Amino acid sequence: MYVSDKWKDFELIDCSKGEKLERWGKYYLVRPDPQAIWETPRRNPHWNVRDGRYQRSESGGGSWDKSALPESWQIRYGELTFNVRPMNFKHTGIFPEQACNWDWAMEQIRRAGRPISVLNLFGYTGAATLACAKAGASVCHVDAAKGMVAWGKENAAASGLSDAPIRWIVDDCAKFVEREIRRGHKYDAIIMDPPSYGRGPGGEVWKLEKDLWPFVSLCAGVLSDDPLFAIINSYTTGLSPSVLSYVTESI
Repeated sequence: MYVSDKWKDFELIDCSKGEKLERWGKYYLVRPDPQAIWETPRRNPHWNVRDGRYQRSESGGGSWDKSALPESWQIRYGELTFNVRPMNFKHTGIFPEQACNWDWAMEQIRRAGRPISVLNLFGYTGAATLACAKAGASVCHVDAAKGMVAWGKENAAASGLSDAPIRWIVDDCAKFVEREIRRGHKYDAIIMDPPSYGRGPGGEVWKLEKDLWPFVSLCAGVLSDDPLFAIINSYTTGLSPSVLSYVTESI
C-alpha cells in the first residue's frame, strides 16, 4: 500500500461520527466522511474552533459554514502549488490522498530515460497533470468541466508551469479518445479518475459501473507500443481494488 505521508500543508487530524477534521495550510476544516462510522471522542479543540464546516442536509446536498475562510488560498506539495476553494459537495479542488500517485508517476517518468507523453482523463484541477509535467513529461489534460480546466491552468501558473508542454482540453473524455485513435495519436502513460456519475459538455451520461470497462478498452487504443504506466483512480465503494485490477489486466 502506498501512503501519502509527505504533506506539510495538509493534515488529516481526526475522524469520528461521520466527519473528518483536516488542516489545509493554516485553516481547519470539518467535512463529511461516511466511512468514519465510529464514535470516538473528539478531543482535538479544532473540532469546535474550526475555520469552516460542510454539513449535509437531510433533504440532500449541503452547505458550508465558512465565514472565517477566504474565498481561496494556496497550499504546497513539494514543488507544486495548488489553489484551494471550498465548493459544492464538500470538495476543495484537490484530493490530497492522491499524492502517492503523483510521486510514483513522477518517479517513473524521471527514470524512463526517454521523452514521455501522458494523457490525463477526467483531469479535474490538474494535480496529476502538474506532477507529470514537473517530472518532464508532455501532458494532455482532458476534463468535461470548463471551470475545472480553468482552475488547472491557475494551478499551473501558481506552480511555475504556465509554459510547460500541457494541452488543456475541455471535452467528453470518451469522445476525445475516439478522435485521438482516428488521428493516430499515442501516449506512453494514461491517468484516469472517472467519477461515479457525471455528464459531459453535450449532456453525455457517465455511470462508472456500466461505462468503465468499455472506456478502459477504448483507452488501450491510444497507448504507445512501449507504455510506461496506467493509473485508474476510483472512489466508488462498490468497486473493489481487485475489480479495478482485473479490468486493467484484462485489456
